[in-house]
Parts: sequence; C-alpha cells; structure tokens
Amino acid sequence: MASKVLMEALSPTMEEGRLVEWKKNEGDAVRPGDVIAEVETDKAVMELVARAEGVLLKQLVPAGATVAVAKLVGVIGQPGEDISALTGGGPAPAAPPRAAPAPAVAQAAQLPSSPAAPPTPAPLPPSPAAPPQGGRTKASPLARKVAKERGLDLGALAGSGPEGRIVLRDLDRAPATSAAMPVTAAAGSYQDVPLSQIRKTIARRLAQSIGPIPTFYLTTEVEMERTWEAREELNRRGSGDAGKISFNDIILKATAAALKAHPACNAWWQDDRIRYWNEVHLSVAVAVEDGLITPVVRNADRKSLREISAEVKDLAGRARERRLKPEEYTGGTFSVSNLGMFDIEHFTAIINPPEAGILAVGSIVEQAVVRAGAVVPGRRLRLTMSCDHRVIDGATGAAFLRTLKGMLENPLAIVY
Repeated sequence: MASKVLMEALSPTMEEGRLVEWKKNEGDAVRPGDVIAEVETDKAVMELVARAEGVLLKQLVPAGATVAVAKLVGVIGQPGEDISALTGGGPAPAAPPRAAPAPAVAQAAQLPSSPAAPPTPAPLPPSPAAPPQGGRTKASPLARKVAKERGLDLGALAGSGPEGRIVLRDLDRAPATSAAMPVTAAAGSYQDVPLSQIRKTIARRLAQSIGPIPTFYLTTEVEMERTWEAREELNRRGSGDAGKISFNDIILKATAAALKAHPACNAWWQDDRIRYWNEVHLSVAVAVEDGLITPVVRNADRKSLREISAEVKDLAGRARERRLKPEEYTGGTFSVSNLGMFDIEHFTAIINPPEAGILAVGSIVEQAVVRAGAVVPGRRLRLTMSCDHRVIDGATGAAFLRTLKGMLENPLAIVY
C-alpha cells in the first residue's frame, strides 16, 4: 500500500520548508530511515527521511519549492501501484523555486524581501466631474503641491471637489500606475530575492520581541588590561591555532559565571509565570549567509574556558554550513551577541524570547584613561545588556553587569 511523504516539522518553530534537493530519484528503492531529500527549515538544512519501504514512485514538488508542514511532497509504494487516490491526479501545489541569492556584501548582510502585490486602487467617488479638455485644471493648492511631489498628472485625474476641483483625496485614490511611473526603476538595476526560511523567522521573531517586550538597556565600560594579558599568556601555553582562546570565549565564560551568581537574569518570561533556570545555557549569536542563528553552549557555567572555546568553534562552523540539529540552537537561557570583530564599539541587541536578557559586546578600544591622576593608554570594552522589564528590574540587571565587569577586570578566577 502506497505511503505519503509529508513535509515534516524538522524544527520546533518550523511552519514551512524549502525542499533543497531530492536525494532519491523516482524509481529508486528506499527503506525506513533513508534520506530522501534535504529541507531548509527556519534554522538549518535538515534531512527528510523515508518512513516506509518500497520505491519512490512520485516526486510531487520540484527542488527549490517551499511547502507548508504536513503537505504531501512525494509517494512511496510498490512499482506500478496506482497512486491517483493520494495525488488527486496532479502534484501538490508549491511555491516556485527561490531565485539565486544576490552576492553577499558582508557576512551578515540582509537580503531584500520580495515586494508585496500592489494594492487595488480604491474606487473613485461616484460620477466625478471629468477633467477639462482645455485650459487650467481646477485643483486645490495642497493637491497641486502633493501632485508635484508624487509626479502625478492632474490633467489625467477627475476631481470630486466643488465644481470638479481636484482635492487631496483624489490623489490618494489615483490609480497606482500613475503614481508609480515617475519612480519606476530601470530593468537590471535591482534584484528581488524571495525570503529564505531563516530570514522569515528572524523577521517574525524580532517583530514579536521589540514590540510587546518592555525593554530597557544598561551599559557599562570594562577595563580589559588584565584580560588582555591573561589571553596572551593562555595562548602562549596553548597548542596551535585550533586551541587559541578568543576574547569572546573569555566573555562567555565570565557571563556564565555571572549568571550563576545572579539567577534572576537567567530566566524566561512564560506569560503567566517566570521560569528561573538552575542551569546556564548560553545562546551565542552567529552570523550566517541569510541572517543570524544562535547555537547554544549548554551548561556553560560548568565548562572550562577551553571547553567553551572548542564548542563555540564547532557550533559556529556547523551553523554557517546550516548543519545544526534543532537541539543545538534551542533552549538557551541567555544570549550573547558580539560585533567587536566588525569594529563596532557599542550597540543594543534585541532580546530573543522567551529569554529575558541579551548582552551586546563591542570592540576593545585603545584610548586615554586616567589612573592615579595621570593620563595613560588603556584598553576599554563596552557591554550593553538588553533587559525584559517584566523579568529583570534595573537594579537586578545592574548587579549582574557589576559582577561581570569585576570578573573581566580580574579574570584569574574564570580562566580555568
């Protein structure tokens, strides 16, 4: 008996998937567990496996098509078996394949979204006065000004004001093509690229975050001289480039320790309750081709600095290849986003719900500082914490940052 191949929910937040590539051709034998296709989810490229034994009788969507979860994408059965009852006599509907992405300007560059369909023009008022065939067109001063700004031809419009005068509402009801003509881009001057699954999810989740979440921001400046020296010494004692410790590794280790000391910041907002975590699972922002993903370093407070360093390198590498498993990018309790490598000194990050906080890390800057009444060179780092005020109060967030600052300024307690 023929079996359906459905678009499965391969990640916890997946609502649709793009079938990247068929791994089995029509007529190929398959067994349960065989990989029959690769699917781009909202976070990674995952494997779609067979759930039945037989032959792949039909591929119902082409490679590149986007399909909603639980929709039919193929059929497995026995050679020659009638599958018309499953397919309905034709392939399942699917979105057209994605266009090839435009060349990335930078690693984290955002792609333009495909335009929405132009709105249907609102109907003109009943029986408007026709525009005059000759002479000056009657229009209000405001309508003339706005028409000039929009590039509209008043002579092509019908007025609904007194004695056929064109007023502002007539401009708003003008056909979309009239307004669009002066700003039509030349062919080849742009490229519309449909949203990838990861970009759709980023857009949806950030809109959920920045609107409903009452966010406030706390910034502190850290003296990094001792951390700088500690990192150099650690790397002198290390084993090759693969074992190099980064400043981000040290910040992650310090953040995990500070969260352990301030569990009120290691929490989730759960609508009707607040969940305070006893374990520290750090979400680490990683720029990928289509946007951003946050692989999770689990139990970061229990791991050594070198363990964190090795794990972050592994997770970040597989994140950029879109090969993370769902359990490797979900379940974080607090996030860290570092743009210091892009020479960004200060920024604010958007909270990743249900987490209640995220730390934005800038670059280490050499600048003049005052020590013991003398102006001397020093290295400074700015950290900004975004806090969900429903969970974290100002004093609570400030206490966490003070502890984190102290650890980075005196790093001997956290480097091993």
